[in-house]
Amino acid sequence: MDLQAVFDKQIELNKKINDSLYETIKTDSEEKRKWFLNFYLAMQQEGAEAVDSLSWKWWKKMDEDWDNIKIELVDMLHFWVSMCTVADMDAKEVLDLYFKKNDLNHKRQNEGYKEGTYQKEVDGVEDNVTHVLNK
Repeated sequence: MDLQAVFDKQIELNKKINDSLYETIKTDSEEKRKWFLNFYLAMQQEGAEAVDSLSWKWWKKMDEDWDNIKIELVDMLHFWVSMCTVADMDAKEVLDLYFKKNDLNHKRQNEGYKEGTYQKEVDGVEDNVTHVLNK
């Protein structure tokens, strides 16, 4: 299995839930925005559920539930992949941009980002554009 298989399975599930989702978001920018936000808010909620599985409440004795945290993380992945598909990204583009952005993050650290000396913008162009989007 690879990331493309995850994307394929999520698209299949999304179409089962809403058979016209992908046709609708191709032609209606308001629906596209709405569905991106729907998936984002759902992902946030799954994150909150993961946090609730930790013993973070100082006023209450709780056991931590790492098994449930794993389930919530997978639920977050479902919604994150859905957000990517709404943004017209496929697995190949996600991986390509991930590795470019990871390289940029290393460059930033090597060139003074932590110290505050790194120049994120050069000649009015942000480094994300130069090193990730246009590379």
